[in-house]
Amino acid sequence: MANMRRYGVFAAVAASSALLLAACSSGGDDDKSPAASGGATGSDKAPVTITWWHNATADPALGFWQTVADEFEALNPHVTVKVEGIQNEDLQRTRIPVALQSGEAPDLFQQWGGGEMVAQVADGYLKDLTGLVDDDVARLGGSVAPWQVDGKTYGLPYQFGPEGIWYRPSLFEQAGIDGTPETLSELSDAVQKLKDAGIEPIAVGAASGWPAAHWWYNFALQSCPSDVMQAANSTLDFTDECFVTAGEKLAEFIATEPFNTGFAATSAQEGATSSAGLVANGNAAMELMGQWNVSVMTGLVDDPDALLADLSWFPFPSIDGAKGDPTAMLGGGDGFSCYVDAPDECVDLLKYITSDDVLSRFAAEVGGIPSAPAAQGAVTDPNLKVIAEYMGKSNYLQLWLDTSYGPTVGGQMNDAIIQLFAGSAAPADIPAAMIAAAESL
Repeated sequence: MANMRRYGVFAAVAASSALLLAACSSGGDDDKSPAASGGATGSDKAPVTITWWHNATADPALGFWQTVADEFEALNPHVTVKVEGIQNEDLQRTRIPVALQSGEAPDLFQQWGGGEMVAQVADGYLKDLTGLVDDDVARLGGSVAPWQVDGKTYGLPYQFGPEGIWYRPSLFEQAGIDGTPETLSELSDAVQKLKDAGIEPIAVGAASGWPAAHWWYNFALQSCPSDVMQAANSTLDFTDECFVTAGEKLAEFIATEPFNTGFAATSAQEGATSSAGLVANGNAAMELMGQWNVSVMTGLVDDPDALLADLSWFPFPSIDGAKGDPTAMLGGGDGFSCYVDAPDECVDLLKYITSDDVLSRFAAEVGGIPSAPAAQGAVTDPNLKVIAEYMGKSNYLQLWLDTSYGPTVGGQMNDAIIQLFAGSAAPADIPAAMIAAAESL
C-alpha cells in the first residue's frame, strides 16, 4: 500500500500506545536457531515474544496476518507473536517514529523502503539482514532493491505494484463514457461527462494528505524526463523546470473542479464517506490509488462481490506534449523490517511471511501483486492481472516520491502540494519547498 500515509495524528496518544506495546517486546532476547530454520524444537528453547505492527485494519488482510502469526507459532512453539494492525497514516507518521526514537520499538514493523528507511538505517534502528536472508533476496529478485542500502538488506517486501485510477464502469456507462481515458485531455472530457450526469467524478482523500500529493507525483512523472526523475532520487535536485510544469498542469486540472464535494475534509480509507468509501458505494466514479485499494474498498461495503463485479482500473493518463515517458508508472510496495535489537526469531518470521507459499495465499486471499515471482500466478483479481501487465510494459517505475526523497523533503513536498490544492500555494512553491528541505539536510 503505498503505500497510504500522512499527518494529523496526536503524537502524545501514539507515544503512550507505542510504549505500552513495546513493553511486551522481547527486544534484546539472544535466543538462537529457531525451529523454523531446522534448529532445536520449541520445547528445548526459552520462551520468546515477538511484537509485530502492520497496516492492515480490516479483513481480509487483518485476519490473514493473524493466521500467519498463528502458523509461525505452531512451527515455533517457544515463540509468541503479538500482532497489531494500525491505520496506515498513524503507523508511518507517528507510531513507528515515536517507537524508534524511544528505543522501545516493536520487533517487526511495516517498512516502505526508500528514503525513510535510509534515515532509519543511519540512526541505527534496523537489524542488518545481510547474510541472513540472501536466499530470499535471490528468490524475490528486483523488488528487494528499495529495502537495501549500500548493498545491505534491511527489510523484505511482500507486495509491490503501481497505482492507477480505480473506477466504476456502471457510472462511466451512465455518463456515456466509452472506454477509459488514455490522456489527460480525455480524462478531463470524462470528468465533464460525469458532472453533466450528476455524478461526482473523482474522489480524493485530501484530509489524509498523501492522496492529494499523489496527484502531483503523477503529474511530475509525466512532465519530467525519466532520467531527471531517476537522478532526483539520489541527488535531491529539483531545479529542472519540469517540476514547476507539473504543478502548473495540476493547478489547471484542479481548476476544472474534478474532485468530490468537500474533498479537503475527506479522509482516504476510513468509512463510507472516505474517498475509497465513496467509490466503493457508488457515490463517486474514480479514485487515484494503489493496488491495495481492492482490499480497502471491499471492507467498506456490505456486498463485496457486487462491488468487484463493477470495479475496474486504468493507468494514470499521459499528458499531451509532456517530456515524461508516457509508460512511466508510480508505485511502491510493502514490506517489513526487524528492529535492531529484535531476537533472531524476528528474521525467521520475516522469512516465513515472504515465503512463496505465504505470498501465494496472500495474493489469492487478500489481493495485491506479491513480491515473489513464484507467487504471482496466484493472483486472481482480474484488475490486478491488468496492473501487472501494464507494469511489465512500463519503461520506468518510480518509487513513491515522499518515500524516495525521505521524510524531510517528502514532508515539505506534501505540505506544499496540499496548499496548492487549497489554493494557497503556487506551482513553483512545491519544488522551492523541496529544494529548501534538501538544503537543510
